[in-house]
Amino acid sequence: MSRVFLYARVSTADQTTDNQLQEVKAAGFDVRPDRVVSEVISGGQAAALRPGFRRLLDKLEAGDVLVVTKLDRLGRSAVDVRTTVDDLERRGVRIHCLALGGADLTSPAGKMVMQVLAAVAEFELDLIRERTHAGLERAKAEGKRLGRPSALDVAGVTQARARKAAGDSISAIARDLKVSRATVLRAVGAVC
Repeated sequence: MSRVFLYARVSTADQTTDNQLQEVKAAGFDVRPDRVVSEVISGGQAAALRPGFRRLLDKLEAGDVLVVTKLDRLGRSAVDVRTTVDDLERRGVRIHCLALGGADLTSPAGKMVMQVLAAVAEFELDLIRERTHAGLERAKAEGKRLGRPSALDVAGVTQARARKAAGDSISAIARDLKVSRATVLRAVGAVC
């Protein structure tokens, strides 16, 4: 009988994999707790480089079934998803993706659907990056300041420079201005 594993992934620590586990249970898969691998890591990181996914690979054997709720849990790039699926197929592991109607991604039809969807997802990600870059360039052209606001205003920078010139230590200045040493070093023109 095939063992069933779940790979659940979220990108940020304020997210949870609970919904993915519930989806898998609702789909009728009975996954033992010791066969659930959850991790918090960006999908931009290749699956083979993710610590949780590597632990999963150590557990999987020929005949096992790996369940994911969505294709992007495996990866964001078409190349990474394809590489991961090919590796699992060579190991004799079948992959079921719930978002694709439970399609086995190692079957011919599953591979075709996976390739098309992974390519579309990668294209969408490229479009997002392109729009973000264009927006940043437009903001720069309009003279908008990008990034975090400065921890010190003009008066704070002036005070930091005056105190440094008077011989005060960077640590004392930072403590009194309630900023980091790096902020004071930048304000006085020292290299961090």
